Amino acid sequence: MDRIDPRARFIVSLAILLAATSTWNPTLLAIVFAIAILWYASARLSFKDTKLGWLMISVMLFTMIVVNTLITGGGAGGVVPPGGQLIWPNGFNLFGKHFVIGLTIERLWFAIAQLMRILSISLAFIMIPYTMDSRAYGATFSKLGLPDRLAYTMELSFRFIPTLARNLQVTMDAQKARGFELDARRGGLFGKIRGVAPLVIPVTMNAIVSSEDIANAMDLRGFGQRKRTWLYQLRYHWWDWVLIVFSIVLVIVYMVLAYKYGLKLFSVPGWWYSLFK
Repeated sequence: MDRIDPRARFIVSLAILLAATSTWNPTLLAIVFAIAILWYASARLSFKDTKLGWLMISVMLFTMIVVNTLITGGGAGGVVPPGGQLIWPNGFNLFGKHFVIGLTIERLWFAIAQLMRILSISLAFIMIPYTMDSRAYGATFSKLGLPDRLAYTMELSFRFIPTLARNLQVTMDAQKARGFELDARRGGLFGKIRGVAPLVIPVTMNAIVSSEDIANAMDLRGFGQRKRTWLYQLRYHWWDWVLIVFSIVLVIVYMVLAYKYGLKLFSVPGWWYSLFK
């Protein structure tokens, strides 16, 4: 992954996004899901490095799939035809009580298709902040055709969280050197929240001042008045062109299959029904 041009990485990720969102066909979703797994595996990221990102994705998946699709059925509205075959038509007994759940076979399969779609997109994009040099964002977006103002704005957006985390660590070390002990705070939850004030206030003020300094420095240099050059240089290699051509072909094939041959609609394979007989 380190040898791949950042522009090619974004193009492949965008191709996976467009392919995954163009259809609900289970076969096509399974194919793009396999491509996303291979693309993510090429980054060789460990779970230890990305566990926070996957935690956020897990919360989103639980909300969208378990709560909104399986329990309430709201997420399947407009995609899954109404009605369907119940998984437990007569209900089931649990802890001495009888429960009747309106979960259908079609809605359960939709949850699996939704899982493949969201995971495909997540696998394609979650590795970008972990594998790209922060200096490359502005040059990448600019070379992809975005205006310099927008390109640098996106670069600052990507760099904001790492910069904020670094400032928080520096502030925490400085406060500890002055005798501040965050771990030793008492008074329950509210006491700990009050104890964080010596960290939050300096970090927040530093972020505001830094943003004003960057804005003033860019205005003084006339940033955005004409096309700028970038210190971080990018250069395509032959494998980058192979990935770009593959991405274009992938999007074209999925769009043709989805909109010309009608494979964008949701469908349930016959073998899935046979599992519940």
